[in-house]
Amino acid sequence: MVRVKRGNVARKRRKKVLQLAKGYRGAHSRLFRVANQQVMKALRYSYVGRKQKKRVFRKLWISRINASARQKDITYSQLINSFKQSKINLNRKMLAQMAVLDCSSFYKLIDHTKALN
Repeated sequence: MVRVKRGNVARKRRKKVLQLAKGYRGAHSRLFRVANQQVMKALRYSYVGRKQKKRVFRKLWISRINASARQKDITYSQLINSFKQSKINLNRKMLAQMAVLDCSSFYKLIDHTKALN
């Protein structure tokens, strides 16, 4: 068999990994083997993090809606149920934005659903 020299390909692969590891502390950004492990772990964490981000934000929106709704003596679950019965199709992100930035219109919306139900 013919000898295969991988100089160029191997160097490119290593440089790519070390480029991704920039900013890591100590040997984790300088030595290929250690950097490769850290980059693989970081990529796994970032993949998982993109999924968790959606859960975390939904949790935040729900807690904000609940906090504002309780000031009008209604729980979160009762509020969402009344919105569904009133056919008000606002998602939790928009409701949370209203609860934080525009309380008066959020409270009017609650009063409107209470009047309908």
